[in-house]
Amino acid sequence: MKVTVKLYALLGGYLPDGATDNQAVLELAEGATPRDVMAKLNVPPESCHLILINGHFVPPSERESRRLDDGDVLAMWPPVAGGAD
Repeated sequence: MKVTVKLYALLGGYLPDGATDNQAVLELAEGATPRDVMAKLNVPPESCHLILINGHFVPPSERESRRLDDGDVLAMWPPVAGGAD
């Protein structure tokens, strides 16, 4: 199955060669999970703070069990810090 993976900010460096606009289409085994995608791309799990599948939040407790479907869009962001005091 094919899934579009979007990695933002510093995570973009984990995308495969040829990726454009912070995204790549990956061929994955049926039943793959967000955690499987992280492993395939060598993204440290602790580096992914926010994960969305088709725009819907995936809580950390579901990252190993939520299965992706053909055509899904998986987006991941690192922790964000900062702001004015």
